[in-house]
Formats: sequence, C-alpha cells, structure tokens
Amino acid sequence: MGVNVTTFTDEFTSPVPAARLFKALILDAHNLYPKITPLGIKSIDTIEGDGDGHATYVKHKVDALDEDKMVYAYTLIEGGELATDKIESISYNMTFESSPSGGCIGNNTSKFHTKEGFEIKEEDIKEGKEKAFGVFKAIEAFLLETPNAYV
Repeated sequence: MGVNVTTFTDEFTSPVPAARLFKALILDAHNLYPKITPLGIKSIDTIEGDGDGHATYVKHKVDALDEDKMVYAYTLIEGGELATDKIESISYNMTFESSPSGGCIGNNTSKFHTKEGFEIKEEDIKEGKEKAFGVFKAIEAFLLETPNAYV
C-alpha cells in the first residue's frame, strides 16, 4: 500500500470580473476574510514555525502564485483536516478566467493525500466545501455591493 491521492474538481462562476475576484479572494485574503467572516476566520497570518496540531488553525504553504494568469496553488500543511489521522496533506489549485459575460469562471482542484489505509469520498468533504462556498458567496456579495473595491 502507500499514500492514496483522491482528486476533486469544482467549477464556479460569478458575475464579478475575474481580476477583482482574484485580488479579493487570493491577493488580499489576509485582510478581507476576517472582515467579511469575523465569526469564522479571526485572522490570517503568513508565518513559519511550529504549530500545536489542533484544528483551530490551518497553515498553508503557497506553491504557486501567478497574478497575470490568475493561478494560485497551495498546500494545507498543518491544522484543519490534518488534525485527523487520515490525511497527510491537501493541495489546491485555483484558476480564474474572464467569462464572455464579463464575470468569472473559476476552477478549484483539490488533491487529498491520505495516509495508508484511508480513502476520502465526496461526502467526507461536503461540510468543508459548503463552508468554503459560504465564504466565497460572502466575498462575492461584498464585491457586488462595493463596485469600487479591488478594481
């Protein structure tokens, strides 16, 4: 046996232009997320060092950031779902493209690297996907209500 890798791909659309959405969701996440979702996200800090292994925080490692192509790839390396004995790491790749209507078409590919003997199914990640979608919709609503933000 060995490490299993399970991949999930999701497409999302938004009436918000791709460049604005990328700036808000990715480039300024550390400032915007705590303001938009203060009960769910207290702060986002870019740090290095040791954590305590509890699920009350997450630590991401940025693998790629291309502002021109609007691509962002990162790996969850501590906390969150990794606090279980099932998952070794989770890597994400997000892309944003302009849609013909002037909005955005995006894709998120998630790769779950599980520890030996474990497998991830769609229903296992449903709650996390719903929470992420809620944050996305809150930021999208903010951008629609604030047309001069992130232009």
